[in-house]
Amino acid sequence: GSLSPRMTVGDIISEGLKVHHPEMNRRQREAEVIAALEEVALDPAMRNRYPHEFSGGQRQRIAIARALILKPELLLLDEPTSALDRSVQVRVIDLLRDLQKKHGLTYLFISHDLSVVRALSDDVMVMKEGRVIEHGSVDAIFNHPREAYTQALLKAAFIESEAA
Repeated sequence: GSLSPRMTVGDIISEGLKVHHPEMNRRQREAEVIAALEEVALDPAMRNRYPHEFSGGQRQRIAIARALILKPELLLLDEPTSALDRSVQVRVIDLLRDLQKKHGLTYLFISHDLSVVRALSDDVMVMKEGRVIEHGSVDAIFNHPREAYTQALLKAAFIESEAA
């Protein structure tokens, strides 16, 4: 939903460069877009297409490329896999892990999907009604939750995943 249907993928990805690096010319921006698309395993030849021509997983990769092109140290990921089926989720998670290692990125990852949280996180904060109620390593939270709310959350997620 954050990808403008009126812009090509190349324009979407390069938009941040135009704002934050106005000294770059069109050719330099194009080279950066190509590199960003390659980094997220998308064919750079597709940069002149529009978002509706891509699958949900590909659109998520486009959004990641748009963020990465500015070479951030921190990425805020709000439900980055929520609209994707499990096989696509796994590929996006693998991509995020690879990018994290390659670029030394820190992710602030927001999700209700505890399997995705467990797969991507080192540290976890459990929130209820806008307040942090428990914080710790992913192993501590998932294996030894202290708070009743966290215990209930994990139990519900486990029951849900067994039913699926």
